[in-house]
Amino acid sequence: MIYIALPAYNEADNVETLLADIGANLQELMPVSDFQVVVVNDGSSDNTKEAAEKAKDSLSALYPRLRIDVVSHSRNLGLAEALKTGLKYCADKAEPRDIILTMDCDNSHTPGLIPRLARRIREGYDVVIASRYVPGAQIYGLSSSRLFLSYAASLVMRLLFPIRGVRDYTCGFRAYRAEVIKDLFARNPGIISERGFTVMLDVLIKLHQFSPHLTFGEVPLLLRYDLKKGASKMNVRSTTLRTLRLIWRRRLGYWDMEEVADGQGKSQ
Repeated sequence: MIYIALPAYNEADNVETLLADIGANLQELMPVSDFQVVVVNDGSSDNTKEAAEKAKDSLSALYPRLRIDVVSHSRNLGLAEALKTGLKYCADKAEPRDIILTMDCDNSHTPGLIPRLARRIREGYDVVIASRYVPGAQIYGLSSSRLFLSYAASLVMRLLFPIRGVRDYTCGFRAYRAEVIKDLFARNPGIISERGFTVMLDVLIKLHQFSPHLTFGEVPLLLRYDLKKGASKMNVRSTTLRTLRLIWRRRLGYWDMEEVADGQGKSQ
């Protein structure tokens, strides 16, 4: 079984198209697999929930191996909490050898890459990242300044937190062996605690530090910002500052041990 967690905040213009693309691609590329998608509506102020429910009803008849559930937060809690809800939902249902994926809900991540990510997990990797920094990766619709900042951040992270097999520390398009995520929550329910877009970096660092035996791999990412409808929700300045603070804390060995020890996650 393959599980897909989709954090969504004000993605009414994108979620139906993405879910339809997931169904079409997986039906064609992995026709004998069963799939569970959970859309985590993070307190959206638009019609994200309604759009996801509409897609759920229309796609269930077309793709009998695809199940779509919609889970909603009563208010906007931020990406970290939406990601935690989605991963926990999948981990609770999954068997250890299943696969759990995460991807953005804005159509910038192409569902056709899902089989390739899943195949690398089946080949023996524990975590596989759709990477912007390996040969074959392509990026469309991103400004030159964002590209430069992204590459610079990747170099810094590789120097300060070297993880064998990893160049892209922040991309949210990933596949995990389900056992890895189940173990992460068994260690502590509040272990996913970092706020905002830095959560993807923090999860990767924690996985590597707390489970050094894990194997990490990457596949080339096709990033399609040109297909995204609506403005980016990432505040570049704020995210950059949060990332620098996170790097500083982790390099000093600051692990928010009160969260790791007793499960009391920080609020957004």
